[in-house]
Amino acid sequence: MIHPHGGMLVDRTLSGRERQDAFENAHALPRIELSERGVADLECIATGVYSPLEGFMPEHDYTSVIDQRRLPSGVAWTIPVALQVDEDRGTRVPVDAHVALALPDGDIVATMLVTSKYRPSQAHEAHRVFRTTDQDHPGVATMFGEGPVYLGGPVTLVADIPHDEFLEYRLTPRQTRAAFEEREWNTVVAFQTRNPIHRAHEYITKTALELVDGLMIQPLVGGTKADDIPADVRMQCYLTLIEHYYPKARVMLATFPAAMRYAGPMEAIMHSIARQNYGCTHFIVGRDHAGVGGYYGTYDAQKAFDEFSPDELAISPLRFDNAFFCTRTGQMATEKTSPSTPEERLSLSGTKLRAMLAAGEIPPEYVTRPEVAKVLMAAMAIAR
Repeated sequence: MIHPHGGMLVDRTLSGRERQDAFENAHALPRIELSERGVADLECIATGVYSPLEGFMPEHDYTSVIDQRRLPSGVAWTIPVALQVDEDRGTRVPVDAHVALALPDGDIVATMLVTSKYRPSQAHEAHRVFRTTDQDHPGVATMFGEGPVYLGGPVTLVADIPHDEFLEYRLTPRQTRAAFEEREWNTVVAFQTRNPIHRAHEYITKTALELVDGLMIQPLVGGTKADDIPADVRMQCYLTLIEHYYPKARVMLATFPAAMRYAGPMEAIMHSIARQNYGCTHFIVGRDHAGVGGYYGTYDAQKAFDEFSPDELAISPLRFDNAFFCTRTGQMATEKTSPSTPEERLSLSGTKLRAMLAAGEIPPEYVTRPEVAKVLMAAMAIAR
């Protein structure tokens, strides 16, 4: 099986009596309440999704990632994962001391040894990670809004991060690796999505499935934009599609707990690293992966992989051109496979699908399968 990124699958969770003692002791520590993004980052660090990170990034790791797109060890890494707090909290948190990390409601779930406290140039971070300082960009706005003081240090999960939905699909990297081994999948392709899977997605995932043993459809269920289709609706769409249109023995559905940063090319690298940790050997990178608005070029995310050698990223990107419905051939295609003219190409996108739903239009079959359209229309009717 493919090795974890950096060579080690991190597990920063405690169990048994050690966990209980640490949880009780944490209540005597200064407490930091995490944002939604902070909770998602904590879960990804503690369960190994962000291996080899063992905590939030100290300053020297942060600087290396921003300037070199690698950790100080030389391991590829493109997005800083630090704990941001406001100026007041930052002033009161001592270095070389333990703090308790809590959910927004105050419930303690982890501890952290603060080894580093710093105030970097957030404008420089925005340029390097998002390629813009425009706060209309949702990732930039969140980064500036999280606070100017950055904390770094190892974390330890002392309580479960509670979830109410998709419990059977919330699999850790250790669990997905065990599942792949049980299914005897030596090669696995991962597909990342934050939209219901439309026909273009179905086309590229099935094309990829021709090349490997198994497909893991892994929708992001952490924080997304307000106008994104809710995670519960998306999950029902995936389940419906797998039930009717995929070979169930070769497809697995699992959730991705990360928060969306909309960092385009840099986030595409991070998404692939995470999937390597889950045990995947291949990762689908399509049109404008992790993009938003017009901030990135159509295939900038694919080009980002050229900055790293196969020794740095063991997982292999599968790069797909923009897929469309070809009216001449009556099927899904790309420019590589279709002889059609531009007028004969019906484009598909998550944005187009959301616009149809908002207007009360039933998506046609070339956009999404009728069973999925039924799920989406029912959800929109309830929302109204």
